[in-house]
Amino acid sequence: MDIIYFTLFPWENAYSSVSLSFTREFSKHNRVFYINMPWSLKDFVKNWSTPLAKERRTNLFKNKIRYERIAELSENVIAVHPPLTIPINFLPNGRVYQRLKAYNHQVIVETIRQVIKDYNIKDYIYMNCYNPYCGGVLPKDLKPKLNIYQCIDDMSQEPYTARHGARNEEEVIADADVVFVTSKNLFKLKSPLNPNTYILHNAADLSIFKEALDKEFERPAEIKNIKGRIIGFTGNMDPNRVDYDLLKKIALYHSDKTLVLVGPINNDQYKKVGLDKMPNVIMTGGKHIRELPKYLQHFDVTIIPFKKNILTASIYPLKINEYLAAGKPVVSTNFSEDIRDFSDVIYLAENDEGFMNELNKAIGENDEIKIEERALKASENTWTQRVKRFWEIVENHSEKEPIKIS
Repeated sequence: MDIIYFTLFPWENAYSSVSLSFTREFSKHNRVFYINMPWSLKDFVKNWSTPLAKERRTNLFKNKIRYERIAELSENVIAVHPPLTIPINFLPNGRVYQRLKAYNHQVIVETIRQVIKDYNIKDYIYMNCYNPYCGGVLPKDLKPKLNIYQCIDDMSQEPYTARHGARNEEEVIADADVVFVTSKNLFKLKSPLNPNTYILHNAADLSIFKEALDKEFERPAEIKNIKGRIIGFTGNMDPNRVDYDLLKKIALYHSDKTLVLVGPINNDQYKKVGLDKMPNVIMTGGKHIRELPKYLQHFDVTIIPFKKNILTASIYPLKINEYLAAGKPVVSTNFSEDIRDFSDVIYLAENDEGFMNELNKAIGENDEIKIEERALKASENTWTQRVKRFWEIVENHSEKEPIKIS
């Protein structure tokens, strides 16, 4: 069975994503047509001078789809970049918004129609990962075996997604044949919208992150000259999730250690709290997922410094199993029901003072037995296991008429 996978996360994004992780695993046995979120006219102008935009210009000017290859993935993966759409998130909900939304939706539908024709696709499932803005579910004439929607965050809790995304997502969830959510709290929120809702947690690619245990890496340039202990974080430095005030407290309290933050920063919150002025704080910027083990290997302790709020209550972070697969001690805020499921192998802090103390405890208690326990925990949460569960659910629903919300 083929998989047509329309996702909010473009394949060219080098950072960890649910979509690329699932695609890597799916492609071992299935063809995957990875449909990028289309660029809007605004995106096209913004990216005009980039190498990727130059490659795509001819197709975009002609309003044609473009087939692309993802170098690190198998030939079973065909990447597809759709034609341009119209930027509409700034508009209020109303007649104009709805008409332009319908146009954008049709761009995706016609893209998929062309892909089906070009590759003679007969038997397939359609998956939409966290993109209810267009292409939510496919029309019946395209004959997907199942329309599946993946929800990975609470859209109501971020300003951009809350504007239209949260409302659109409720409609898509109700229309989908099957819905997957990544956390227990999301299940509580979304299952009333569709009885065919299932938890499918995030996981880790052990082949990548076990390298921190199995190989010997030189220190990356940014941390090459560090002499003392390193407190490390990997991931998106999103201020809606990451507690920057806590990061500052960590750097101040543990002034004898270096705080290393590896991940993209798309905000100036670090400047507002003064992290950029602190001598024991290093921010490397975003790194390709395959570079992360090189950093993790040299971290003495890893952290998940998330705020405790409505948004993070629905998060099952990708990084938890990545840290554990690398054998690293983890100190985290107690932000969600899912993170508490790891309390046997990580250090949970109830407040800022507790976080400081747990960091010293985590570093002091690090030994071979605990490293093995962490790696074993991660081995229970792999993408292979998640995909196995995925197919069990899909096959069950493929054999019966999907239940629909009236």
